[in-house]
Amino acid sequence: MKIIKQLEEKIYQGSQITKAEALELIPVPLEQLCSAANRIRIHFCGHIFDLCTIINGKSGRCPENCKYCAQSAHYDTKIDEYPLLDTDTLVTQAVQNASRGVLRYSIVTSGRALTDMEVNSLCSAIQAIRKACHIQVCVSLGLLNKAQYQKLLSAGASRVHNNLEASESFFPNICTTHTAADKIAAIQAAKKSGMQVCSGGILGLGETMEDRIDLALTLRELKIRSIPVNVLNPIPGTPLQNQPPLKYSEIRRSIAILRFLLPKAAIRLAGGRGLMQDKGKACFLSGANAAISGDMLTTSGITIETDLQMIADCGFIPGLLD
Repeated sequence: MKIIKQLEEKIYQGSQITKAEALELIPVPLEQLCSAANRIRIHFCGHIFDLCTIINGKSGRCPENCKYCAQSAHYDTKIDEYPLLDTDTLVTQAVQNASRGVLRYSIVTSGRALTDMEVNSLCSAIQAIRKACHIQVCVSLGLLNKAQYQKLLSAGASRVHNNLEASESFFPNICTTHTAADKIAAIQAAKKSGMQVCSGGILGLGETMEDRIDLALTLRELKIRSIPVNVLNPIPGTPLQNQPPLKYSEIRRSIAILRFLLPKAAIRLAGGRGLMQDKGKACFLSGANAAISGDMLTTSGITIETDLQMIADCGFIPGLLD
C-alpha cells in the first residue's frame, strides 16, 4: 500500500513520522504493515534480540491504586506478600539466569518507592551480583530521586525501568494515586543520574490506538530506547478483571506502528505474552525484537529455553541493544 511504502522510505531517510501519519497506518492491511515494520527493524537493529528476566524483589501491599495490578493493597488478589528479598536470593537467581544465556536481569519491587534504607540494601545486592556474574542489572523501584539513582548506578545497575503504562490523557483512567507527570519526573531524574531508562506501557486497558500512538510519541520525546509492551492479563480481584482481551491482530498492529514511530528501539514483549497462542512469535516478525523471559511478577511466563529456541527459529541472535 502506498502510505506504508512512503512512510517506510521516510524513516530510512532519517526522518520521524508524525502523529497524523501514524494514524494513517491504523486501517492499512495488517500483513503489509507488519512486513514493513519487520524490514524497518532489520534496517536499524539488525538481528539482535535482547532477552531479559525479572525477579519480584518485593511483593504486594502497594499503596498505589493502578487498576490492572495484582500487587495493589486496594484490591483482594490473594498474592504472596513479602519484604525486599535478601542478597543471597537475588544473587542466586541472577547467576542461574546468566548460566542459561540471559544477558539482563531486572529487580522489580512493589510500592510507590523504596526507602533510602532499602536502596542501600539493594545496592549491596547489586554489587554482589556484579561480582558473581557478568549479567547486566536493571532495577524497577518506583518513583525514586536522582540521588537514589546515582547510588544504584555506582553499585553497578545500568538501567532503570519505569513504565508510563498509557498516554498522559488516558492515565487517570487507570491510576489516581500518582500521575503521568510523576512518572516522567522519575524518568528524567534517572536520566540525569546517568542511568539508561526502559519504559513502555500496557495494551488492552481500554485505550484507543491513538492513545498508544500518543504514548509512543512521549517515549520518543524522552529518547527511550527500550520499550516494554505488556498486554493486559486481567487479574481476578482487580477493577479490570473483566476487561475483554485484545485480538491478536490488534496487538500485532500496535507493535508494528510502534516500530514505525520508534525505529531504533528494543521493542520488548513483556507481561501477557504467555496468553498468546504462539507466545509472541508473530509479533517478533512484526517489529518486536526483545522480550522478558521466565515468570512475570505474579503470573507464570515462558521458559528461557523455549524463548531461546523461538528467537533462533525467527532468525535472531541473542545480544544487548542500547
